[in-house]
This record gives sequence, C-alpha cells and structure tokens, in this order.
Amino acid sequence: MTTPIKLIISILLLTAALAGCGGGDKPSAGPGPGAAMPPPEVDVITVVPGRATLTQDLPGRLQAYRTAQVRARVEGVVEKRLFQEGSDVHAGDSLFLIAPRIYRTAAASAKADLAIARQNVDRYKPLLEIKAVSQQEFDLTEAKAKQAEAAMSRATDDLENTTVPAAISGRIGRAMVTEGALVGKGDATLLATIEQLDPIYVNFTESGSDLLRLRQSVKMGKLKRAESAKVELLFEDGSVYPQPGKIFFTDMAVDPGTGSVSLRAEFPNSKHELLPGMFVRIRFPEADAANVIRIPQRAVQAGTQGQFVMVVGAEDKVNPMFVKTGDMAGEDFIIAEGLKGGERVIVNGLQKARPGTVVKPVLLNTSDAAPASPDAKSADKK
Repeated sequence: MTTPIKLIISILLLTAALAGCGGGDKPSAGPGPGAAMPPPEVDVITVVPGRATLTQDLPGRLQAYRTAQVRARVEGVVEKRLFQEGSDVHAGDSLFLIAPRIYRTAAASAKADLAIARQNVDRYKPLLEIKAVSQQEFDLTEAKAKQAEAAMSRATDDLENTTVPAAISGRIGRAMVTEGALVGKGDATLLATIEQLDPIYVNFTESGSDLLRLRQSVKMGKLKRAESAKVELLFEDGSVYPQPGKIFFTDMAVDPGTGSVSLRAEFPNSKHELLPGMFVRIRFPEADAANVIRIPQRAVQAGTQGQFVMVVGAEDKVNPMFVKTGDMAGEDFIIAEGLKGGERVIVNGLQKARPGTVVKPVLLNTSDAAPASPDAKSADKK
C-alpha cells in the first residue's frame, strides 16, 4: 500500500507545480536577469582624405604695444598726483604737479631781462648808424639779447614741466612717488609708467629647424604656403580668444643660443582682456596640405606599443588600429600612418568599446566635433 500512495502523491505535486506556472508557453513580460544587453552606442566619424591647414601651437608672452615712462624733467617737491592709479589717460593729460613757485619767479625774472636786452638793441641801432657806437659794441649788445631769449625759453620750459604730462594714451600703473617727495635731484626721477594695450603684441619663437623643414616641404611641392595670415590666441585653460590676430614681425636670423626665430603677432584688445606679461599660446597656419586624414585628438590613445585608435569594423565589432600622428590642424591630429580613409573611428564612448565587442555606431554630428571631411574645416578656418 505504501508504494501506490507515494506514486499518487508525486503525481499530485507535479500537477500542482504545472498549474502554478500559469501557462509556461507564454512569453515572459520582460528580460530576466540572464537576458542579453543591447550593444552600447558609440560616436564615430568616417575618415575621408582631404585638404587641411597645418597649424602649430607655440608659447608666447604678451607685451604692450607702446610703453612710456613718466619722468620728472625738473627738480622739486611733488605737490599733487592728478590721476587715478590703473586708469586710462590720454596724451597731454596732466599727471603730477611739481612745486612751481621758484620756476614761476625765474620765468618772470628772465622775461624782465629779455625786455631790457631788447631795449638796449633798439637803442644801439640808431647810434650805430651815426657811428656813435662801434660795430663791436652793437654786436655785444645783440648777443646779450639772444642770451636773454635763450634764458627766457629755458625758464618757460621749466615752468611748463612742473606740470608733468602723459606722453601717450594708455593705461597708467601705480605712482612711484607720493606727494612731498623730492624728485629730479641729479636725474629724471621715474614717476609712473603708461602702457598702450590696444592693440597688443604677443612675442613668441619658432624652432629654426622646424622652419627649415617647412620651407623645404613647400619648395619640393609637398605643401603649399598657407593662404591665411590670421593667428589665434589660446589662454592657459585652452579657450580661444574671440578675435584673430596677424603676424606682425618675423626675425630674419636664427638665435645662435636657442636655435629659434623670433616672431611677433598683433591682436586687437579693445576690452583690455589681454594684459602685458600674460603667458598664452599662439596657433598660426603654416602650410596647406592635400590628401591628408585628420581626426580629433580625443580619438587617439596611447599604449605600450604606441598610438592607436578604436575602429568599428565588420559586424560592428571593435578593433584597435595602430596609427602614427604627424602635424596638427587646429585641434586635430594629422594621421601620418595607419589610416587610409573609409574607416569608422570611435570618437566618443571609448570606455564602452573593448576590442572584439559589438557596438552600435552612431555617426557624429560635424557641428559637435571635428568634421569627418577635412575640407570643410579648412574652408571654415579661411
């Protein structure tokens, strides 16, 4: 009796289990824990050979367009400072007042001496005609009058120089002296400095060997000289100054000590955002190249075996491809070796792209990153 009872109980338990499943043939409402995840999306560009303007980023330092030192031209005590430190001044503005009393007295005395000397000349002229005085006496009287004129001119200049003017328009720095200071004792005391900041210069250098290599490439026809003469200024945080500049000066000789050539660029600076002494980077066009491949810097990675990019190949599988970068084109790398064109290079989402994995490639919008076609960006830069 025991065996049949156990068999019946087993059949009942199996039936209850099947009933509890509620129809095992129906599809599941959602993916279970073991269901396969969809492939991750990555942004790609399809590289296309084209034209590009080769650029170079070089460190530079800002320098005022013009600098004028305000110095005392006469000796005396400073009575007043007539400007606000750090303000903009115009050429001819009065900046300091040096005690003028002694110079005013000296000018009045020189004026009186000149009047007497001229009277003597006027008195001696008719006497010379009737030979009442000799030619020598008249010449001596006339010479004294000229000396009095020179003394009067010096006294007038000294009186005018008690009011120290601005030689140029620009921004004036801090005052080097205060009221009550004795200036001009034996030398022309420095009172302040004025700097013209609009426009403003950027001084930088380029390697002489790089310049020679570029000229040889142009001479051999590998490159063309860049048509655009505009340069860009980049701040330390990588942001670009909104107004372009132009190359203003190029030294014709290589410095034997550094092996570099000195260059100077000029930038508009109406808002005075650029200040002398600031360190910046200059990006300027060197040459135009044809049939080159360029990709964003962030697409290039570095490993123990060198530089490489992640490429989406057949069946949307990710594969690494070793490359060699060359010159720069703005913020993009020029690929010297490794890519031939047509490859789908991953730009964003590299952390999701492992070699051999399947991804979902999404063509990157050219307005969000470097364009797939180098021609487009080259045209924009011009």
